[in-house]
Amino acid sequence: MALTVVIVGAGHAAVQAVDTLRREGHTGPIVLVGDEPYLPYNRPPLSKKYLAGELERERLWLRSAQFYQQHRVDTRLGVRVTAIDRATQRLRLGDGSELTYDRLILCMGSTPRRLEVPGHALAGIHTLRTIADVDAIRADLAGARRLVVVGGGYIGLEAAACARHLGLEATVLEMADRVMARVVAPEVSAFYTQRHEREGVQIVCRTTVTGFGGDGRVTSVRCGEREFPADLVIVGVGILPDVTLAAAAGLRCENGVWVDEQCRTSDENVYAAGDCTNHPSVRYGRRVRLESVDNAVEQAKTASANICGKPARHEHIPWFWSDQYDVKLQIAGLSEGYDRTVLRGDPASGSFALYYFAGDELLAVDAINSMRDFMTGKKWLAERKRPDPALLADTTVDLKTL
Repeated sequence: MALTVVIVGAGHAAVQAVDTLRREGHTGPIVLVGDEPYLPYNRPPLSKKYLAGELERERLWLRSAQFYQQHRVDTRLGVRVTAIDRATQRLRLGDGSELTYDRLILCMGSTPRRLEVPGHALAGIHTLRTIADVDAIRADLAGARRLVVVGGGYIGLEAAACARHLGLEATVLEMADRVMARVVAPEVSAFYTQRHEREGVQIVCRTTVTGFGGDGRVTSVRCGEREFPADLVIVGVGILPDVTLAAAAGLRCENGVWVDEQCRTSDENVYAAGDCTNHPSVRYGRRVRLESVDNAVEQAKTASANICGKPARHEHIPWFWSDQYDVKLQIAGLSEGYDRTVLRGDPASGSFALYYFAGDELLAVDAINSMRDFMTGKKWLAERKRPDPALLADTTVDLKTL
């Protein structure tokens, strides 16, 4: 009997799951349920070209409507799954309907962290995660002159870069002592701070938002005794894995939905992929939760292959990227636990790389406008190469010779 596979969530992982299921020979029904009224779409451009008005909404779609027709997918859009009954293998939907599954793939993604401070509900304060979020921001851009971004991570800095492109004044407020502190070393943070300041962005670190000012609509951001005027605020202080549905169903959740190397949850009939998961990293020997398109796609491939009876395990080298102005940051690997870095190239040139080591083991590489360093570093990580740090720092030495 052909199994019915239901996919909850409509992002990158969901689309890849559909593609892999059919490629690996699944002939049974596939149902895709998404709580947004759109076909699965590409999220990275939201904080860049879509926010800037340079990309039409239809160009965000990961696949056309024809893809789902050809792959015989029953798409249920604009409806939320409200409960999982694991005993009967049924889902309850917000519109009152129910779905039965043989295998379930949770691709729930994540939700933005909220700032629960006085004034947080004022008009003009936004998060940036969905099409609806960006449409609301764009509607406010028309009469805005001053943007304040709370949070100096990828989203915050990308939004600030976009604001400067559109001619707005931009201020970034960061609680840590430097931007992108969670993911890059001080050398890379310094490079990005200088780049943004050169574009006219004001970056203020070591500051905590204590409230928002305004009467009905935000007019300022308060940080203790200091106040920053604002016509528009974007809050980008991180995201949380969406585990509400999984936890309510009794699935194991620990900083995400707990999955094994096959992307199977604590229920053998339920799999999960993407930002919502906490999974074992084969390469790094610990459990991790990753927020990236690459991880979502690779986990969806693994889960779908296993559902089709073709054993697979998730052992991919993670990678990430961010585009700000004319600067592309590409990160391969996970730098947590490093004890030294090796700089290759001159940051002043706008093209360089930073390699992270724990002892003589290479953990990760940050490549800034340097595709060669990114591709080489990613290959070395997969092969567990241990390049000589002294030779690596010498730009006269070709990477191939290492």
